[in-house]
Amino acid sequence: MEGLWRAATGQDPSPEDYTGIEFWSNPERATWLTKQGEYIKTWRRRWFVLKQGKLFWFKDGHVTRTSTPRGVIPVGTCLTVKGAEDVVHKPCAFELSTNTHDTMYFIADSEKEKEEWINSIGRSIVQHSRSLADSEVVDYDSRRG
Repeated sequence: MEGLWRAATGQDPSPEDYTGIEFWSNPERATWLTKQGEYIKTWRRRWFVLKQGKLFWFKDGHVTRTSTPRGVIPVGTCLTVKGAEDVVHKPCAFELSTNTHDTMYFIADSEKEKEEWINSIGRSIVQHSRSLADSEVVDYDSRRG
């Protein structure tokens, strides 16, 4: 039942979600964060990796080619990333909201880590939106012939 629940909530990513992304090698950002569960609101420490427009998380901090992510968030689905200390009433907290109206909460180990994650995810959101806009211009130009 838990496996079915994880699959339905996007927390059990299929290999198609990360094929071609070497998340174990030279990530844009990788550290421990504490993540609040989406349905059961407990806090769990996970290893997070940001690479090629995807935010991965793992149970173990030793990520290799054979590691399987516990979850993957495509940055293209993210709308905002911002501090959330006032929402969760914990220091170094931040939130990530997606276009499916989901908001996920994280706690970094320090204020500096929190700011670095917010900046890294924010840059990735901007880069993704730029690449989308560029592809739309190309599609429009190709239709005009």
